[in-house]
Amino acid sequence: MTRLRANPWATLVVLSLGYFMTLLDSTIVTIAIPSIIDSMHATLPQVLWALNSYIIAITVLLITAGRLGDRYGPRQVFVAGVLLFTVASLLCGLATVPGVLVAARVLQGAGAALLMPQSVTLIVASFPRERRGTALGVWGAIGGVASVLGPSLGGLLINLAGWRWIFLINLPIGVLVVAAGLTVVPDLRTDRRHSLDLPGVVIASLALACFAYAVTNGADHHWGPLIWALLAAAALFGVGFTARQRQRQNDDPLVPFALLRIRGYTVTLGIAAAITGATFGITVVAALYFQSVVGLSAFRAGVVLAPASAMSVLVALVAGRLADRVEGRFILLTGMVVQGAGILWTALLMTGSAHGEDFLAPMTVIGMGNGCSIAPRTTVAMRDVPQELTGAASGILETMRQVGAMVFTAGVVALAQGLESVAGGSSTAMRAATFLPVAALALGALACLALPRERPDPAVHTRPLPSE
Repeated sequence: MTRLRANPWATLVVLSLGYFMTLLDSTIVTIAIPSIIDSMHATLPQVLWALNSYIIAITVLLITAGRLGDRYGPRQVFVAGVLLFTVASLLCGLATVPGVLVAARVLQGAGAALLMPQSVTLIVASFPRERRGTALGVWGAIGGVASVLGPSLGGLLINLAGWRWIFLINLPIGVLVVAAGLTVVPDLRTDRRHSLDLPGVVIASLALACFAYAVTNGADHHWGPLIWALLAAAALFGVGFTARQRQRQNDDPLVPFALLRIRGYTVTLGIAAAITGATFGITVVAALYFQSVVGLSAFRAGVVLAPASAMSVLVALVAGRLADRVEGRFILLTGMVVQGAGILWTALLMTGSAHGEDFLAPMTVIGMGNGCSIAPRTTVAMRDVPQELTGAASGILETMRQVGAMVFTAGVVALAQGLESVAGGSSTAMRAATFLPVAALALGALACLALPRERPDPAVHTRPLPSE
């Protein structure tokens, strides 16, 4: 085991398995909604909360989780996250009423939030700069596999054993990852003790919770007074959080302002949000179009979307290796241009007489562009971040990606619904909604021009100090 702990590739396998579980559970539940409704005699809104609560919990806790890794050590927090996720999966599988299922999904989201930023921190610390792109490409590709596999694996498990096994399948994987995390993943704690800003945690959590609920459920509430009140509350809490962090810059803030002075990191935050938002946005629009306009079943719509996910996985592996040799900003720029071209191609095909197979080629192009960004957006962001701030940096980066996904998903749905009555039909409205993902990628591509040029690596790799 000592030999495995010294092997960064063994560490990568363990981290990727944990990441795989969290992304699998973000997609696998969708296919089980009808079965859960029948089994629990629940309503659709009740079961949809089993989806939304998971996303909201992750978004709210990511920044705090990143800082916990800096304080207690990324391995310790990673293992705690996997353990919590595994126990919550058992509770999900045993739930008999919607309220228990939703509560268990919140715990799952908390576990996922704990482990996700630690994965990036441990990869960055374990691999030298010339290997990080490859490692992050593998890590991201495995995440892509989880996204592709979720609905199909979920359908198989439901047909063979029932919907509860979409959660119970996590138990053996979770136990394996916890055991391997304790024996294979290195302990990277430093001799510096970090304090945790509990008032800051509360204020940040309230701001993100109000924002996440408003954006995730805005369409259900028809963007009425409650949603706008929550957005206003999120803004006020955000101002309070900023003021609190300004006062604590010399005393372990949740968001170290030193990170925001690193130009490459700050610019990449916006780029990562734009790419993730565009990817989720076009996926939602396309899925709605394929089913409501073209008339495809959910399964056939998934088949048409599959080339985008599959190509993302394949290209991520290549782009990760390429990111070790070519400046990441060029790969990011290329990926956004290619992805934007694929979305425009998709928009041009969105007519009332289109067929599902017409979209296989543009979906492939979208996947190629997205795959280019998986590794470089992390390597570029983390390149100049000091070792002691990697936990905070990872948490903020993942939070921005979640925010981008929520904002653009809500945006394209609201735009499509709002335009349907004035645009002459669903196909025209959904074609217009693709403007948002394209605009996001265009802004992201422009932001690439502001990224600093990469400097030669001085070949200094900070060695982790032994645990105390």
